[in-house]
Amino acid sequence: MLWYIRGNRMTLSLSIVVPAYNEGARLGKSLRAIVAYLNEYAPQSELIVVDDGSTDETANTARTEMADSQNVHTSVISYKSNLGKGRAVRLGLLASRSEIALFTDADLSTPITETPKLIDPILRGECDLAFGSRALDRSLIGVHQPWRREQGGRIFNLAVRLATGLPFWDTQCGFKAFRMSTCRPLVEGATIDRFGFDVELLYVAHRAGLRLKEIPVRWNHAEGSKVNVASDSLKMLSEVGRIRQQARRGVYERAIKAVHDTQT
Repeated sequence: MLWYIRGNRMTLSLSIVVPAYNEGARLGKSLRAIVAYLNEYAPQSELIVVDDGSTDETANTARTEMADSQNVHTSVISYKSNLGKGRAVRLGLLASRSEIALFTDADLSTPITETPKLIDPILRGECDLAFGSRALDRSLIGVHQPWRREQGGRIFNLAVRLATGLPFWDTQCGFKAFRMSTCRPLVEGATIDRFGFDVELLYVAHRAGLRLKEIPVRWNHAEGSKVNVASDSLKMLSEVGRIRQQARRGVYERAIKAVHDTQT
């Protein structure tokens, strides 16, 4: 189990954040799986759905599916405009109340049962930020993406390594966990609202000297992705360039200093 006691008070063991945009059709199944998992393995945990300006029944579906959640604390953050997955993830992480927060894609491409792979190294004090990877052990991929999308992802990650110096092979897997007492300043200082937000968080964490761990996880491609291979790949590369420019201008220095302050 992931729960723990601080003094005489039970503390929330884990916050899970699910960003969702027009996910009404498949969100219910995912939330049922998450709630069932948390009720069994992580009592006194928290589940936050961030409805990123959906035009369908995403918010209502989330509230309905989480109504009978037993020990799991649940909430829905909803707003009218589509602000981007990065903004939705940040809002969810900043609203979380646990020491460890994990965000996962609404389609559960990485099964929620993979959670301990990311949480346990943080609990053991081995790292501050753990993130799932499809690249380290490709035998864990059950259903692959279409060939064009998969190759585009490989090229993008190579470009990220060259542009940022990050020593990781998959920055885009939607399964990441944070020690929030350390990482909160990074989340507060992030600026990328769309698909390049993962790179920004990892880049600033790396610049701040935090301990990052890339971990192979099981993963299955799910139809219905909001990513357009051609146009969004160019946008993501543009956002990587923006991250480098902002780093040169010192945009992230305040967040990096705040991280260092949490460690002294």
